[in-house]
Amino acid sequence: MTEVLIVGAGPTGLTLACDLRRRGIGVQVAERGPALFPGSRGKGIQPRTLEVLDDLGVADAALAAGGPYPPMLVRRPGQPPAEHDLVERAAPGAGTPYPQPLMLPQWRTQQLLHERLRALGGEVEFETALTGLEQDAAGVTAHLSTGRTVRAAYVVACDGGRSTVRGALGIAMHGETVDPEPFVVADVRIAGLERTHWHVWSDEERGMLALCPLAGTDAFQLVARPATLEGAEGTEGGDGSVRRALGALLAARTELEAGRLEEVLYSSQFRVNAAMAERFREERVFLAGDAAHIHSPAGGQGLNTGVQDAYNLGWKLGLVLRGQAAEGLLDSYEAERAPLAAGVLGLSTRLHGGAARRGPETHQLELGYPDSPLTRHPAGPAPGGVAPGDRAPDAHLPAHTPGRVFELLRGPHATLLAVGGATPPADLPSYVHTHAIPPADAYAAGGLYLIRPDGYVALATGEAEEVRAYLTGLSRDGGCQLRIDAA
Repeated sequence: MTEVLIVGAGPTGLTLACDLRRRGIGVQVAERGPALFPGSRGKGIQPRTLEVLDDLGVADAALAAGGPYPPMLVRRPGQPPAEHDLVERAAPGAGTPYPQPLMLPQWRTQQLLHERLRALGGEVEFETALTGLEQDAAGVTAHLSTGRTVRAAYVVACDGGRSTVRGALGIAMHGETVDPEPFVVADVRIAGLERTHWHVWSDEERGMLALCPLAGTDAFQLVARPATLEGAEGTEGGDGSVRRALGALLAARTELEAGRLEEVLYSSQFRVNAAMAERFREERVFLAGDAAHIHSPAGGQGLNTGVQDAYNLGWKLGLVLRGQAAEGLLDSYEAERAPLAAGVLGLSTRLHGGAARRGPETHQLELGYPDSPLTRHPAGPAPGGVAPGDRAPDAHLPAHTPGRVFELLRGPHATLLAVGGATPPADLPSYVHTHAIPPADAYAAGGLYLIRPDGYVALATGEAEEVRAYLTGLSRDGGCQLRIDAA
């Protein structure tokens, strides 16, 4: 039996596959397309997602392949061009080594994750769609378009906004149309256009067109609204019709001639919707990424929220499948992710309408689980510093060999930080790694900080017995009695 079948090899599915494989979990990844998605569509990697990539061993490659967002150069009729910075710039700090979004085309993000998955012993089965499934108490029987039948302990739907898995389960999506006007997005090569700016032409009568230089490539992402193109989905056809249509659009809305558009690498069209599934789980099947929530592309929240879904679910499936935690741990996935997804949907919609700025709120560093069924607030005095439910920040440890807290957290394990002489309990589960560190920034002397495998503080206390009691309750023998009503 396959332990986990992942349907869809986008950023969400590949992140989950990497996380499970490094835990030694058997994974099959089924992707209906003939190859990875070829477009740049989700091109913004938020700081919190960079921390996930750091943990998965992909951050250095991502930083080398991508780059910062350039300032916008906005042109309006009758006005001189105006420079505008879309993102708030910040310098790295002790707690946030990745303070700014990284521009990285989606196709490249997926390529890096796919390379990491293969290094971990995993593969993607292309041209393989799910056609149906049945569940019972012991597992899921999944039927594939290749004619094979797969038996899996769990299935995770990462197959996008038109999820076949979600449809097979009969789970409804509820939401709204954020913008009725159609958009066209394309990856193109433009001759002679400088790459120091994100070029925007805005005209109330003719519409908007933007050309953003894609970091690490020689291409631009073209976005136009309102705009429709026949046969715009996919790579350029042999008859050149998409290139001619985009060239005409370029000439109509900018001062650039149609002939400057040399090549169309990928194009698609869409209308902006915001929607969320009425539930994220049906027994042994989970929804993640766009299969669970659909965002406006404004602010780069959709891809990043999907990666966070995968990062939340991966360690829980790993502990349950290895018998280190009770199956009730999986109930916390929807309890934690659904409220956050709803909040991020609202933010994406505000960003699309211009009612919010792409600042710290979009970086996803401030998101956490203070009211989660997995979060425990101490019975006695709290040690101070980072609070239960918060993201565990990085910190420099000059007196400690690794040098940084993130180096202690990196890996598939949970971490117990015993700070400034605090005494940890003995005989902890093997998946918990204990480190004694000096007081540092958000980690106060005398504190025991239990940090989940996904980098959030589960418990901060001064009492070793509270740590032991928490982990015992999480275990299979403890039954994982979660406070779902508190989520």
